[in-house]
Amino acid sequence: MEAELTALAVSGATTMVTLMVSDAWAQARGRLARLFSRGAGDDDTGRLVDELQASREELLAARAAGDDEGAADIEEQWRLRIRRMLRADPAAAQELRELLDDVGAPAGGVRNELSGVVHGPSVQAAQIHGGITFHVQPPPLPGRDVKPDEVPPLAVDFVNRTKDIAALDEWFGAQRSDALATVRLGLVYGMRGVGKTSMVCHWAERGRDLFPDGQIYVDFAPLGGLAGGGDVSDAVRTCLISIGVDESAIPQSTDARIARFRTHSAGRRMLVVLDNVSHPAQVRSLIPKGRGSVLLATSNARLGELAMAGAKLLPLEPLDRDGGLHLLAGACGAEAVDAERPAAERLVELCGGLPVALSVLTARLVTTPGLTMTRLARELAEEPDPLAGMALGSALSVGEERSVAAVFDLTYRELPPEAARMYRLLSLLPGRTFDAGTAAVAADTTTAAARAQLTALEELRLLDVEPKDGRYRFHALVRLHARRCAALEEAEGAQLAVVQRVLTHYLALTAFADRAIRQDRLRVAELGTLLRDAPDPFAGDGGPAPLDWLEAEHHNILDMLRAAARHGLADRLWPLAEAYTVLFLHHRHLAPWKESLELGAEAAAACMEPAAEARLRSLLSRPLMDLGEYDAARAQLEAAVACAEVSGHAKVRASVQEFLGRYWERFDLDRALAAYRRSIELNTGAQEWRGAAIASYFLGCAQDARGEHVLALDTLSGAHRALLDCDDARMAARATIALAFTHDHLGDTDRAIEALTEAAAALRQQQADHYEAQALVALAGIEERTGLDPTAVRAHLTRALEIYESRGNPEAPALRERLAGLDEAG
Repeated sequence: MEAELTALAVSGATTMVTLMVSDAWAQARGRLARLFSRGAGDDDTGRLVDELQASREELLAARAAGDDEGAADIEEQWRLRIRRMLRADPAAAQELRELLDDVGAPAGGVRNELSGVVHGPSVQAAQIHGGITFHVQPPPLPGRDVKPDEVPPLAVDFVNRTKDIAALDEWFGAQRSDALATVRLGLVYGMRGVGKTSMVCHWAERGRDLFPDGQIYVDFAPLGGLAGGGDVSDAVRTCLISIGVDESAIPQSTDARIARFRTHSAGRRMLVVLDNVSHPAQVRSLIPKGRGSVLLATSNARLGELAMAGAKLLPLEPLDRDGGLHLLAGACGAEAVDAERPAAERLVELCGGLPVALSVLTARLVTTPGLTMTRLARELAEEPDPLAGMALGSALSVGEERSVAAVFDLTYRELPPEAARMYRLLSLLPGRTFDAGTAAVAADTTTAAARAQLTALEELRLLDVEPKDGRYRFHALVRLHARRCAALEEAEGAQLAVVQRVLTHYLALTAFADRAIRQDRLRVAELGTLLRDAPDPFAGDGGPAPLDWLEAEHHNILDMLRAAARHGLADRLWPLAEAYTVLFLHHRHLAPWKESLELGAEAAAACMEPAAEARLRSLLSRPLMDLGEYDAARAQLEAAVACAEVSGHAKVRASVQEFLGRYWERFDLDRALAAYRRSIELNTGAQEWRGAAIASYFLGCAQDARGEHVLALDTLSGAHRALLDCDDARMAARATIALAFTHDHLGDTDRAIEALTEAAAALRQQQADHYEAQALVALAGIEERTGLDPTAVRAHLTRALEIYESRGNPEAPALRERLAGLDEAG
């Protein structure tokens, strides 16, 4: 019954906001008002009509302003209100169903007063394997005028920590005499659950006008498992993208990324918020250079080292009695707190002043009819505390640990059985975030049932919803509690079963995304049986962009690979690592790429799959070389060659030789040429024509670099024709650029100019801006060197500069100066 009422509340609120912008609103408004005022007088009905009309006007204003979050907040308010009504009066459910049936979305589409007729809902999500629903947030479009606005909004009212907010204002506010002269650093630290993130987000919202160039937010929690400083490298990459630098212009090394961030942040007054940092290097690496900028970090630890770098350190203590009462009053009303003041004070005391624990209690008070603060305080005081040994926070005393555990335990025991089971099983997920589909797979239930259970957990504040993408996550303390419940109540092997189901789920999704990005890429894993009966979410119109989905989920996928390694699930681990690598061919997250391939290669070896091991080890050479670990890359390639020979897999053997050639190009061109020729031979024997064409392209480039220009010309011409035959226009255009360089080396500048002009046009049609700019700059260089029309030179450099500036390329300033010099000379 509980799940049914929850599902009805969700559908009712969704239909309400749809009706609010439709022609059916006039018909629906009065009936909705009467429904909400069941048993009340006409005056209440009139008040509710006004309330509904005010909500409609707020919704229209939010949509007109493009404020999706504001519109979502209105829907959320009515969902909670419908849920409370149904809890208090379950008989109202039938009347609500009848109303929705009578005045649901009109046939032929709903007329939206802002944008005309919309046939069906706006496409924000898609159903995919396992019923998963997700909201992918694409990255911002690159460009130097990008103004990030990333600090998360607060989902609940902020408890006014007047003293702490005043300290931040004093240190970083506009009233400081040096506010625009320096870059300032701050660290807010304290135990888990004390409200560090909420306070920093609140201060950021209040201080929005202080930072005209935007606010960047980085959460180090999902990056914390990366080895070798990969968390810093990935965080800097995120910041570069946030301020408009295109993926193609981001360097591979961490040091180069940090230097580029300083360059691009100079001249900007920004706020950088770093959440959940664990060591000082994470902070030092992301200090912006623009005067007036502020970096504000949160941590569970007091990182005293930062004080030597000039950082202000603010310890955040649990809420005192007045702060806790303020939080209770915000949810339950000041009158309710005043009416039961001693009980309210006792609840604050039992929660140890932790906002997360108090939020769970207030959710129970709001959603449970007849529950008073006095009764709740008595129940907590009488709690037998079966979870007394659970450490919920290292900074809490033993008594506080027990009382906070009791808060969660009491709420947990009030859950319906299926929601309680969902709570336990979700805590066993390896990833940090999840959506309804992943939750359904974890609990082996339907997506509709999972969605209802998630709503119940969210209403009791046992789950948080990410406002940016709609995914769910546990607060760290709540997850500890849920895992303890799972350990006590779930059968042995429950975690393994969850990991197996969700691992298979992610394998199917990642494999579909991989194939959607490049269908003809070499793959060893045979996944036909797995994928045959699963719907492909990336196929057809309206499907999500596979690369965006992989980017949004890549931390969860890496966590799945780690869990698979811990549980010995090698047979699913290596295929997932193979499919996952497609993300990194486009977005260079070097540390995760390296770790995923290391895990995959070891799993393939454990499964005695030499072809898979060869493929993964050869791929592993790519991030290793980008990271400058050349000896390790060579060792992996030598192992890959041996595995490939044992496997007898001709396509894998050919691919490994190509990777080997790309390694030797850095050190020994003769060995590189031999490897490329061997790759061509093996690809041709396997009738892998695209592989042979790509190896020929690399061979021609190496021949040109060795000074064998005539031979290179013949090789590259053949590669170009073969790539066109394989419908790979982008690689064919790159071959044309290489041909142009070879013509130029042979002194045939006319042919070089012709080839570069052809390549630039083809790459522009392919929307391959990075390579188009490369061709145009080379073209302008030849034209300028040979004294051709300066107007053409200027046109090519202007287009290249447009691309560089739109992508945040560091070459833009030099190109701008070059153009200025041409103007002066002309």
